[in-house]
Amino acid sequence: MTDVIREDGRTFDFIAPVVVIGAGAAGLVAALSAKEAGADVVVLERDPLPRGSTALSAGLIPAAGTRWQKEAGISDTPEAFAADVTKKAHGEPDPAIVEAVTREAGPVLEWLGETYGLPFSLVDDFDYPGHSARRMHGLPTRSGEELIDALREAAEKAGIDIICEAQATTLYCDRENRVTGLAFARPDGAREEIGCTELVLACNGYGGNKALVAEHIPSLSGALYFGHEGNHGEALLWGEEIGAATRHLSGHQGHGSVAHPAGILITWATITGGGVQVNLDGERFCDESRGYSEEAAEVLAQPQGIAFTVFDARIAGIARQFEDFKRAEEIGAILTADDWAGLAEKMGVPAETFAASMEKAEAAKASGGTDAFGRSFAGVPALKPPYHAVKVTGALFHTQGGLVVDAKARVLAKNGRPFANLYAAGGAACGISGAEASGYLSGNGLVTAVTLGRLAGLSAGKAAA
Repeated sequence: MTDVIREDGRTFDFIAPVVVIGAGAAGLVAALSAKEAGADVVVLERDPLPRGSTALSAGLIPAAGTRWQKEAGISDTPEAFAADVTKKAHGEPDPAIVEAVTREAGPVLEWLGETYGLPFSLVDDFDYPGHSARRMHGLPTRSGEELIDALREAAEKAGIDIICEAQATTLYCDRENRVTGLAFARPDGAREEIGCTELVLACNGYGGNKALVAEHIPSLSGALYFGHEGNHGEALLWGEEIGAATRHLSGHQGHGSVAHPAGILITWATITGGGVQVNLDGERFCDESRGYSEEAAEVLAQPQGIAFTVFDARIAGIARQFEDFKRAEEIGAILTADDWAGLAEKMGVPAETFAASMEKAEAAKASGGTDAFGRSFAGVPALKPPYHAVKVTGALFHTQGGLVVDAKARVLAKNGRPFANLYAAGGAACGISGAEASGYLSGNGLVTAVTLGRLAGLSAGKAAA
């Protein structure tokens, strides 16, 4: 339950210069930045340990012009990154936010690497849909768990107080909508209050709120939700209550390749490397190369909401840099055979239909042409035995719309003016993906988490110091 209580003159036993709600990537980067700006920070986290949606992700962050790209001989610029974001999102995102995010992404990663020792490296062996350069960066295991653990450790070493098992429930504001403090609940039902000079909302979006999903993203209202179940949209609800502007609430990231029933994310490198998807009838059903976000609805539209991602040993070798893929192999989710007939038997799909589907795709690769679905196979390597397949379904990962912020991550009212002391980052803020799943460019979620988190923390820290 979320409430907003407006009253002037409310007092608190303890007042923190900066309070951050949420200890995911956005919240921890905001906290580190506010501390760097000279302010004491308290982070409230609903879980026993900071995990959130960040831990469920692959932990990859796109950035342009980094030292890691230069070491790999890759020429890239924030302007090129911004152009890719804008093109993928059909020109819908706020240009000022796109510019701020793509400009700050590289410096944020450099800062985290140099100041806190996060060992980023570049994913340099395959391309992500929509990116004109290889600009995805991650930690060694390519997992969100490693990223969130590294950020938590950095925050603890910086002397930042992280109060876990503290579910924020109530926002206190004065009559001018200046936030004065908040209340939070403990697991035993106890209720505590804390005052604040500046407040950063970093508590993600509303993916775990079935009513809001049904209202804003009806096509995925019955889909598997792969984000944190605690993402109930508190930031959005509080913001709407005090008159904040919202935008692109239908925007979201889906994913069309979550292993079923294991619930393990299967990297989209299985597709970009030359793989395809077929349904339970053994038939391909769309152009898989458009992107994994829009593929979620395509997969869910198939019989039983199920598909198989089909690839080969070469692609599996690339995918093994991801811990999730290795885990899927360990539990036997990755099927293997030396020919299409053998693979079809293990998949439980009609062998003749499946073989015909795969032969058509391979013929398109051989000719370098475009298939009936509009997928270009020019320069795409042929699949060679042993072949692999994994049963998958579509899922909602996280929402991309939210509170409208400016280039300092300040929350804006409906009249366009910033609130006096309220900031938003990550899934709490309107991102850079526009209003549709097809607008999501790989990494948009985490890049807005760390960049808007950085901007929000610096803004709040300077204001409070």
